[in-house]
Amino acid sequence: MKSQDETLEDWCRALLQALELEDVEIDVNEVLSLAGVAAHSVVRPAAPLTTFIAGFAAGLASGSGQATDSVSMEAAMAVARRLAKDYAAAEASGA
Repeated sequence: MKSQDETLEDWCRALLQALELEDVEIDVNEVLSLAGVAAHSVVRPAAPLTTFIAGFAAGLASGSGQATDSVSMEAAMAVARRLAKDYAAAEASGA
């Protein structure tokens, strides 16, 4: 039986292939980490929403030639991570 990590890697490869994105490198652990930050800093349903929006933003930046795929993904995830943490801090302070 495959481990969870192996299953996620297989799923990621299959999805990338189905979307004709075989050359795109995805750091599954970074995406899951961002989802965790969003889930714990905002609310659980923010996890898939945050990762989708960050990925969409990265795709737009990369597709328009603003940055490479990896730089676009890193930047979008960093913005999303920072915003989620700032959101949690603002909620904690009652803002």
